[in-house]
Amino acid sequence: MCTLENPIIFMSKIYTISSMKFGLIKERKDPPDRRVVLSPKACQKVLSTFPQAQIVVESSDIRVFSDQAYRDVGIPVVNDLSDCDVLLGVKEVPVGSLIPNKTYFFFSHTIKKQPHNRNLLRAILDRHIDFYDHELITNTKGIRLVAFGRYAGIVGAYNGIRAFGLRDKAFVLPKAEDLPDKQALIHELRQIELPPIKILLTGKGKVGGGAREMLVSMGLKEVEKDSYLTGIFKEVVFCQIDAFDYYRSGDREPTEEEIFHYPEKLRSVFMEYAKVSDLFIAGHFYADGSPYLYTREDVKSPDFKIRTVADISCDIDGPVASTLRASTVANPLYGYDLISESETTYDQPDAITVMAVDNLPCELPKDA
Repeated sequence: MCTLENPIIFMSKIYTISSMKFGLIKERKDPPDRRVVLSPKACQKVLSTFPQAQIVVESSDIRVFSDQAYRDVGIPVVNDLSDCDVLLGVKEVPVGSLIPNKTYFFFSHTIKKQPHNRNLLRAILDRHIDFYDHELITNTKGIRLVAFGRYAGIVGAYNGIRAFGLRDKAFVLPKAEDLPDKQALIHELRQIELPPIKILLTGKGKVGGGAREMLVSMGLKEVEKDSYLTGIFKEVVFCQIDAFDYYRSGDREPTEEEIFHYPEKLRSVFMEYAKVSDLFIAGHFYADGSPYLYTREDVKSPDFKIRTVADISCDIDGPVASTLRASTVANPLYGYDLISESETTYDQPDAITVMAVDNLPCELPKDA
């Protein structure tokens, strides 16, 4: 833990907390992201711990907290951050907005050598910027400290149920982005009445946990996989499974080592679940070389029952074969035509309705 006296070393620069000025940058990525690193209350908490530090906020007309909300707690709102030592953001900073010789924190989406952000990484180097990627900030055990998986799961589950209602014209839920917080999402979900369907949820990490929160908050019944596969219910039920359940090594359940280190030796038995499921919420981790959960040939089978997919994981043309592309917050749904293997409208009766928004936490900015 840093104290007021202890120095913080940012690569080539040495600071003490008491001399540091932090700036919250305006998010400029398109589509817009309304999240912010520090809420007004969080700013107050930082300054109460480090009273000699300074925090200023760049004026923004899209941030979930208004400029006035920061002014109300004594945080200056400015148009110029050039005198700040450390600049804090959420998503990628456009190259033209990078200030040379500063220290930045944000999600760069460059650590996997993403081609679309090569110019950003080059600009960071050329402008002698000290850069810290939120995705790589971990504790001593290597666990990430800045992650939004839970919120992706929360919004993804809500969007999946919303998609189910729109597909069959059974009910209409407002878009998550038009609601203030998680509790408002839960309130809306509790107003609807679902038919006695089976909901399958994959993944038991942060994403799966967030999605499960929503299903439990709705009062839906959770059942074990054996009951899910064979039981007939007069109410809505859901089942949460992971790779140990939908993969096999020979005729047995795979080991953890096989899942993470030898996935190419496994085979998928996901079809067992697809035969009895109506709504599939995909929140799993997918390792390179793992078998697809289901293929384009699988969905053509008359036994494949799933007709609504909320693909939170959103691996394009990957383990969830009906996910052809990422969708957007503005237009979250599209259809997958089983025969032509191409996109169609989301409400086509014989198609699979797909929700594959790849920036779901943006829809819940105040909580996230």
